[in-house]
Amino acid sequence: MSGLRDADSPVRTPLTGNEIETLPGAADVLDLLDTVVEASGGQRRDGQRLMAAHVAQSLELDRHLLVQAGTGTGKSLAYLVPAVHFAQQSDKPIIVATATLALQSQIVNRDIPRLLESFGDTPEAETQVAILKGRNNYVCVNKLEGGYPEDEQDALFSVDPGGTTGRLGEEVMRLRAWAETTDTGDRDELIPGVSDKAWRQVSVSSAECLGRKCPLFESCFAEMAKTRANESDIVITNHALLAINSFEGIGVLPEHDTVIIDEAHELADRVTGAVTGLLSPVMVQAAARSLKKNTKAESAPLETAARNLETALLGVPAELLPRGLPERIAHAMSQVMDAARTALSETKSDAKDSDAGRQLARARLTEVMELSERMLNADEKYEVIWVSRVGSWEPGRGYVAASDTDPATLHVAPLSVAGRLREGLFEDRTVVLTSATLTVGESFDSVAGALGLQGAGAPRWEAVDVGSPFDYPKQGVLYLASDLPKPGRGVSEEQLERVLELIQASRGGALGLFSSKRGAELAAEYVRKRTDLNILVQGESSLRALVKEFAEDTDSCLFGTMSLWQGVDVPGDACRLVMMDRIPFPRPDDPLSAARSRSVAQAGGNGFMAVSAYHAAIRMAQGAGRLVRSVNDRGVVAVLDSRIATQRYGSYLVKALPPFWTTQNKDQTVGALQRLAATIEPS
Repeated sequence: MSGLRDADSPVRTPLTGNEIETLPGAADVLDLLDTVVEASGGQRRDGQRLMAAHVAQSLELDRHLLVQAGTGTGKSLAYLVPAVHFAQQSDKPIIVATATLALQSQIVNRDIPRLLESFGDTPEAETQVAILKGRNNYVCVNKLEGGYPEDEQDALFSVDPGGTTGRLGEEVMRLRAWAETTDTGDRDELIPGVSDKAWRQVSVSSAECLGRKCPLFESCFAEMAKTRANESDIVITNHALLAINSFEGIGVLPEHDTVIIDEAHELADRVTGAVTGLLSPVMVQAAARSLKKNTKAESAPLETAARNLETALLGVPAELLPRGLPERIAHAMSQVMDAARTALSETKSDAKDSDAGRQLARARLTEVMELSERMLNADEKYEVIWVSRVGSWEPGRGYVAASDTDPATLHVAPLSVAGRLREGLFEDRTVVLTSATLTVGESFDSVAGALGLQGAGAPRWEAVDVGSPFDYPKQGVLYLASDLPKPGRGVSEEQLERVLELIQASRGGALGLFSSKRGAELAAEYVRKRTDLNILVQGESSLRALVKEFAEDTDSCLFGTMSLWQGVDVPGDACRLVMMDRIPFPRPDDPLSAARSRSVAQAGGNGFMAVSAYHAAIRMAQGAGRLVRSVNDRGVVAVLDSRIATQRYGSYLVKALPPFWTTQNKDQTVGALQRLAATIEPS
């Protein structure tokens, strides 16, 4: 379906065949795309050409575009080819933003090199492409050389009782050796990787950075990456950095007029995460310690304010604060804000001051002051505040659930990012957004609303669903286990029995998508006791290693949680059964989802459908998308939550999934898996 959405334009009928070449800007782009596909030995894909033509039109006419492109479309090429072509005509780079590091890496290390090589002697072959990440993703040369004081919470080298260098020290030593040879200082190029604790010893945040005052500014990896980006035609970045650039008034990206956003179903959540603030007494105490250690300013007022905030939070439940900050918390936070502001005034430095310790202290003070001020001034119409608490590990008892006396953290987040996206992203730029999952029941309205593209004053935009090359009804079965009991807490015995039945029928090759880590572990334990199959569980090794083993062993099974629901790409016989233990609604105690549902209901809408059901539909579509990754893939998606078949909202969720042949009959499903397993040779 394709259409232009504004007050004056009706929905247009889909374009087919040679009609797409008549779209403004499309003809040259399609010629380039055909050249690339032919050079790589690929096959012409109608959906890919349709998408490329619409992206070209969007860039030619400066019009926003939403593109749903099903798995197998080849959407990366469908937007990269137009981007490369139009980048040659612009004096500003085109920004490509993704949600995951995996896709960034794929674009930079695989897609772009192949693309440019296939262009031959054309101007497009000279396109310069750079990748840009947040500053803390790069080694700080000054910190590596001892220019920053040692963090009081992380000793640089830990020593075990035997006197040998501990693991942290070994990692930092390896980091030092790597830093001598790397051209980029990019953490993701370090293989094998290191712990977050070790990486903090050699990196700084943007607030902690000395900037041009740094004595090693000329050799700064982050600045070199920024310079490369400024000199490039296309810059690959992530949603979080795009959000910071658009909303925080910090020019972390080069000036640009065009943005292409992949994995766009994640954008609203990633933006929300990027602009959500966290403040705790522990953070205030750390700022006070840094102030005392690195400056001559008085730290006692901030220490006192931290204790007062901790006292004010005692007994406050871990939940949404429905009417803003209670008076006692607001009073304590005012003390924190005032103490931090005074300390900042006392630690001002001149323009040439390169004292890294002072900068660390001021960075923490600034964060504490700004978050305090934001929470004190929060308008409940636009922002929500909640308290969270983390449980503890006690010897002999294990993990103990959080109580109202455990350390507390205050969170503040926007009720909606739609307005901020409209003003900060869409207002002055041309934006193309794409994903395999942007619609629910053929409608783009939900995602458009979340992105600020609905309502009065919304900008003009086009939407197109280019379909998928897969024949879903013939390639897959959707099994809805309507006979199972309604899910309670955890995974039920009946669900475990059904998991075992399905896995035995398929003889492995199963991807188990669970709503909790504990659920995945219980299912793995249950199946391991009753079969000889190789059961892999998230957390028992790195995710990359687990997915690799799952792909290579066609009889293995991989069980895990939300990070497996999207991004796992295992075509072929190794993944022939995808199981979901329950509908992935937001947690009932999730404060932000609860606040958003309440806001929708107060405006006369259905809060559950607009927030919880929509969230679940997109996640389920992503999860079901793990099954069919090529035209030869076959298998079953099994939803082991009877509510999808028995509750009214079930049909809404099913409409979001690929159009598999659907059944509630267990015997039919088991039979299909058995027949499929019989065609597969054991690995």
